[in-house]
Amino acid sequence: MSAAPPGTRSGRPPSASRRARLGALVLLLAVLSGCTNREPTLPEPTRATAADVGTVTTDDAGVQEVTLETGDDYVFTPATFTVAPGTVRVTVRNIAEQMTHNFEFSEGQGPAPIAERIPVLGPGQSETIEFTVTAPGDYQFECTFHLRLGQVGTMTVTG
Repeated sequence: MSAAPPGTRSGRPPSASRRARLGALVLLLAVLSGCTNREPTLPEPTRATAADVGTVTTDDAGVQEVTLETGDDYVFTPATFTVAPGTVRVTVRNIAEQMTHNFEFSEGQGPAPIAERIPVLGPGQSETIEFTVTAPGDYQFECTFHLRLGQVGTMTVTG
């Protein structure tokens, strides 16, 4: 009589229901290993930013302009900026060598919706959006690709 192969009884393969239970258990363990009640900790940026980053300026037409940077981390630099009601032009520069990001205002997280967004920003790319804000308050923005890792920021519109 020959020995049964590992994982079998008497030379018979495991039943379909046993394989299904084992697969469900493996899936459950994989899902639970990523669960936590802790808020993600934002990493500190490990890159130098250009001199024009984060400074809100106003052009001759009264448009407020600000440049944000992101890179091979999960951080917008700066993570906060303040503007007055009016037209705002935001440029996001991805100085990453590897990571792709995006930029949009978080749905339902501000006093009024802002639909303009940057859907994909590959390494080395830069894109600008322009919109008008009238309602004062805090408007959260995010990289939806890295939201779970804490890549968020806030634009404050003064009253």
